[in-house]
Amino acid sequence: MRYWLGLGLLIMSATGGAMEADITQWTTEQGSEVLFVERHELPIVDIRIAFDAGSARDDDHPGLARMVSNLLLEGTAERDAGRIARQFERYGARVSTNSGRDTAEVSLRALSEPARLDPVVENLARVLAGAAFPDDAIERVRQQMLLGLQQAEASASQQAEKAFTRAIYGDHPYATPPSGTIDSVDSISQQMIQDFHRRHYTAANATVAIVGDLDRDRAEAIAGSMLAGLPAGEVLEPLPAVDLSDAPTTVRVPFEAEQTHVVIGQPSVRRGHEDYYALYLGNHMLGGGGLTSMLAERMREERGLSYSSGSRVTTGARRGRFQMSTQVRSDALQEALSVLRGSLTELRDEGPAAERLDASRRNITGSFPLQLDSNRDLLGYVSSIGFHDLPHDYLSRFVERIEQLDGAAVQSALREHIDPQRMVTVLVGPEAAINAVE
Repeated sequence: MRYWLGLGLLIMSATGGAMEADITQWTTEQGSEVLFVERHELPIVDIRIAFDAGSARDDDHPGLARMVSNLLLEGTAERDAGRIARQFERYGARVSTNSGRDTAEVSLRALSEPARLDPVVENLARVLAGAAFPDDAIERVRQQMLLGLQQAEASASQQAEKAFTRAIYGDHPYATPPSGTIDSVDSISQQMIQDFHRRHYTAANATVAIVGDLDRDRAEAIAGSMLAGLPAGEVLEPLPAVDLSDAPTTVRVPFEAEQTHVVIGQPSVRRGHEDYYALYLGNHMLGGGGLTSMLAERMREERGLSYSSGSRVTTGARRGRFQMSTQVRSDALQEALSVLRGSLTELRDEGPAAERLDASRRNITGSFPLQLDSNRDLLGYVSSIGFHDLPHDYLSRFVERIEQLDGAAVQSALREHIDPQRMVTVLVGPEAAINAVE
């Protein structure tokens, strides 16, 4: 049993078959959107239910969405967490929960044989609809979350991440830390948890992705039975727009350490924005391409300032983030800031060098199929396509879109969406060092 569940599902072929995943979509009687990809290479089914129930929905209770997600498998009125877990294990299934800023997700991996899959789906359906949030489980999860928050206070990198998120998102719900704060987590009550679950874990608020060894009829039956016990609910109001800063800002967080942690960036674009492809390629050249990127070459190889420097660009239902980050000796902080800012300005103002552009484009298009080499990996993309209402040909066109980009398109996207005059710089390190730089 464990042998099968440990295997990846190879879905690439010499002709790029994985890039042409045939996504079928429908709406259940309960009002949930379902996206299904039929794959028969292995007798495995992967399912993910994404609820619009991430930390952006926490309101005045940071950590509430994360706590609900962490408690989802902890018991119903009839069965405790141990019995629920044993019933999944009995059939060789794996179930997990996860939550971020936009979504809370429930994922299931099981064998596709009806005698093994059907009881697992029934078990999950009961858990989703009947989560009881017992007092002892709440206190156990609360203590786990509080311990994590206390440990985060001793981590310079996590302090930098939190400060950066607060600075770029301001009053927007995205600024709410998914893990909460010590005060907020300590004050969350069982009633708050039950109310959040009742409002957000509904059929209208769910997107289901199914990938694996099923036909359409079975996939429809499984999706329907999994969600049958959920209340119909209502589609939530969209999150507000993310405002951009009008001027560059520096946030200094004193922290006793040998190095200073640096994060520089701003909000990026929403999921599905046409310029994401150009930003993705530009970011790969700047710092997302590992040791071959501009930041790695200049910070590590040329100057020996840092062994860990890079950049990333992400998206969200409203906006994601662009950020450059590094850790440097405090006496080299000013030089490091100059290299980070200068590299971005050079790429943005002068455009990419032809050789670097070609190398990055080849690297992205060559490695992208490896991100889809199992049905679990494919499941993540299919779930995102459904939740963010992306076109079904997103996967098949990704490589094509990257290959079509030239230097002018990358430069135009950087100039449009990445503005050094709106950047937030976060410095976490020795007070004397972070106060001595601009």
